[in-house]
Amino acid sequence: MDLFVVIALLVIVSAIFSYLNARFIKLPGTIGIVLLATITSITILIVDKVDSSIADYLGALAKSINFSKAVLNILLGFLLFSSSFNLDGRKLKKEMRPVFVLSTLGVIISTAAFGFLLFYAAPVFHIHMPLIYCLLFGALISPTDPVAVSAIIRNSKLPANLETIISGESLFNDGIGLILFVIILEIARVGEEKIELAKVTVLIIKEIIGGAVAGAILGYIAHKLMHAVKDFQTIVLISLALVMGLSVLAVLLGFSLPLSVVVAGLFAGGQSINQDNKEKSHEALEKFWKLVDEILNTILFVMIGLQLVNLPFVNNYWVTGSISIITVLIARWLSIALPLTFLKQTLKVNYSNVNIMTWAGLRGGISIALALSLPNTPYRHLILSGSYFIVIFSVIVQGLTLNAMINRASRKVEG
Repeated sequence: MDLFVVIALLVIVSAIFSYLNARFIKLPGTIGIVLLATITSITILIVDKVDSSIADYLGALAKSINFSKAVLNILLGFLLFSSSFNLDGRKLKKEMRPVFVLSTLGVIISTAAFGFLLFYAAPVFHIHMPLIYCLLFGALISPTDPVAVSAIIRNSKLPANLETIISGESLFNDGIGLILFVIILEIARVGEEKIELAKVTVLIIKEIIGGAVAGAILGYIAHKLMHAVKDFQTIVLISLALVMGLSVLAVLLGFSLPLSVVVAGLFAGGQSINQDNKEKSHEALEKFWKLVDEILNTILFVMIGLQLVNLPFVNNYWVTGSISIITVLIARWLSIALPLTFLKQTLKVNYSNVNIMTWAGLRGGISIALALSLPNTPYRHLILSGSYFIVIFSVIVQGLTLNAMINRASRKVEG
């Protein structure tokens, strides 16, 4: 299918779903879009039993989109930059300890907990998957998705410090999650005995340090360039060039795109505008990136919903999905509770917030993109369907009930 036709259809469908949600359903944007896209896909799958032409066309549309590359190489850079650019750097600095611990140690704990729990729980339901693939599933599903998180919590009633911690964690934990994913995938491919420690070390250095350094240098240069001019169009072009340049360099040099654009956004944000014209230009630039964020978010979640048409669901995949949801919630809870228990004095986060932080840890397009990028193995479809179940549950159920949980927790504190 022609690329322009694909983009046009995605924009048209996104506009229709956005209108229906804003006019009639009136749910938070992301939740409404995912709900409508999922219902549409399920309806088409049901109609497919009678007339397969619609499902075939929608399936062709979904297949014509390389979801993994579209998300990981294109959309992700813009969405992460937008989130970090608009993040309050002063608030993030105050909460840097818990953000760092949760985005590193927390992801490792969650990956291990998810992998072992799934490995021992799945056989009870006659589903068997090797431990290494359970851990691989854990690596791709453990990092909270910054796109989903920012889309949901901006409409929540989270306390300011928790919002900063959860947002900051979701921005930084993708780097660790992606590295774990690549390492575990390589172990699954060649075997534990053949994995080379030197290669793993080089990979970690290149991904983390390379991404952070590239983002800091280019972000600082962009900051200086935007600070030197007053013309708004030029400032916008510089910010776009920064994101696109990092996206290309990440592919060419092999460093972490998520980490580089997050760091670049933090450096480029804040005081990037000439002081004489700061208020007007900065406000307009923030609005521009918020608009980019909203539009790309909508398109991304329409794409997520439409992917359902091509998922090869059979009975045990539904069981796998249900087990995966329970397992990821337990793993998420452990990844927060354990650091807060053993590093209480260092992190200075109230333990009573564990449940809220667990429920606010949403998953989104990144997990599905990584699952779709897996090579063809007997376990690919199990991991893919499980990831899809988790993402849909995360956005719709957790997203809709987050405020109720926050209100309940507030009443307990007041009581």
